[in-house]
Amino acid sequence: MERSNGRKRVVIIGGGFGGLWAAKALAGKPVDVTLIDRKNHHTFQPLLYQVATAVLSPGEIASPIRRILHRAKNVEVILGEVTDFDLEGKNVRMQDGSNVAFDYLIVAAGARHSYFGNDQWEQFAPGLKTLEDALEIRRRVLLAFELAERDAYLTGVKRHLSFAVIGGGATGVEVAGAIADIARRALASDFNLIDTRRALVMLYEGSDRVLNAFSPELSEKAKKQLEDLGVEVYLNSMVTKIEERRLNVNGRWHNADVIVWATGVAASPLGSKLGAETDRAGRVKVNSDLSVPGHENIFVIGDMANFVQKDESLVPGVAQGAMQMAETAAANILADLGGRTRSNFEYKDLGSMATIGKSRAIADFGRFELSGFPAWMAWLFVHLISLIGFRNRLFVLWSWFWAYLTRERNARLITGDAEELGIASEPAGKKVGAKKRRTPVQ
Repeated sequence: MERSNGRKRVVIIGGGFGGLWAAKALAGKPVDVTLIDRKNHHTFQPLLYQVATAVLSPGEIASPIRRILHRAKNVEVILGEVTDFDLEGKNVRMQDGSNVAFDYLIVAAGARHSYFGNDQWEQFAPGLKTLEDALEIRRRVLLAFELAERDAYLTGVKRHLSFAVIGGGATGVEVAGAIADIARRALASDFNLIDTRRALVMLYEGSDRVLNAFSPELSEKAKKQLEDLGVEVYLNSMVTKIEERRLNVNGRWHNADVIVWATGVAASPLGSKLGAETDRAGRVKVNSDLSVPGHENIFVIGDMANFVQKDESLVPGVAQGAMQMAETAAANILADLGGRTRSNFEYKDLGSMATIGKSRAIADFGRFELSGFPAWMAWLFVHLISLIGFRNRLFVLWSWFWAYLTRERNARLITGDAEELGIASEPAGKKVGAKKRRTPVQ
């Protein structure tokens, strides 16, 4: 379908790294672009764990999509949720029943954490993919310390808290290291009755090493850095059941005040509605030019794409992969319009990093590897320059600098009233005060 101005319409689903970079690549080009996302903001996902552990506030790692693309006059941003496709009629179907027509379609709806068929575990062990996830984990972590202090005051019992992180990939390692850092440094002098430094942080990984995407040498260094922070790392440990404040590992129950799920990824269910073959994780098996088999005008990119490289490995579900796919998909659309031959996608691995705590990280740049403080500095630099918007970079730089000097956490907010926080009923014969407060704890 052509519009009255004769230009083709490109619809992009998702405002993550893939969708946003596709829109940027098509900005100012002779096409009309419509980007649809159910959130009005783009989230810099690599720093979500820092929101979850109170280093950064949500606004420091997220920017309104409309603002990011405000100079692209050929790009329209629509807030809404896509539920289905009419592939023959070339329409995207929205949750409210409306349709959006397209000539070309780029599907970049991302992925969510997968509980491997045990979705009931989510209420006990939230994952970390969105700002909402990060804020829920932050609430649970900070609330655990507050309630332990409160119980010590009311009952005289001083509990030692325990935190369990499931999954030894980058997210799990970063979250575990950050929680240990909070307990042993950031909060150590803020509580009078409990000793936060004695909190137990446990990391469970089903394989024989953490950070399997890195070399065995870097994996071992990462494990050592975690243990230096006080994290107990359990390898070859399979979690088979999760209940409230406890988890079953290799047939034995372990108690935990807070459980975080950091393993398993499932692509957006929109992939199954494109009429193409998908893998076990729901990713669409795409052609070499990233198009869907049988539909040359539809592209799938990012976490939703199953793209097999020459060495038979899949393109990893990381930001750099999504951005490179976005650029290729956009270039192939423009090649069609210009009568040129499409290009096949080739992933360029720019390196991998994982931070483990203050001054601790590992980095793999192919020809050389880093660990410890040099890797941490490289991680800071790469993530800072990758953030969108000067204001975001300035605030994040200040937050990191302040946290490094003072060990303070600027985003220690617990939201919700007494009932939501589970402290509405006081123990018999005890009174916290004449009046309950409903303001956030800072």
